[in-house]
Amino acid sequence: MMDRHPLETTLIVLIGLAIATLLASRHLMAGPFGSAVLLGFAALKGRRIVLDFLGLRAAPAVWRGLVTAWVLGVASFAWAASAARLLI
Repeated sequence: MMDRHPLETTLIVLIGLAIATLLASRHLMAGPFGSAVLLGFAALKGRRIVLDFLGLRAAPAVWRGLVTAWVLGVASFAWAASAARLLI
């Protein structure tokens, strides 16, 4: 059996998440739940890109944690901005 290169696996996961994002955007209703699902997919894709394509998988845990917190913070801020529309 042929072993895959880790970047090939990441690329397959990213393609799968992109397809899932497209399907979810067509079938989920607009609102905070739909936004949370789509932004969750975006955060997963961002984390995979940061860890594998930017090479942070081999970096110290502190850097992985900081960059992951940054990705989650951006996604959380985007979700809060979309949910704030309901309050206005």
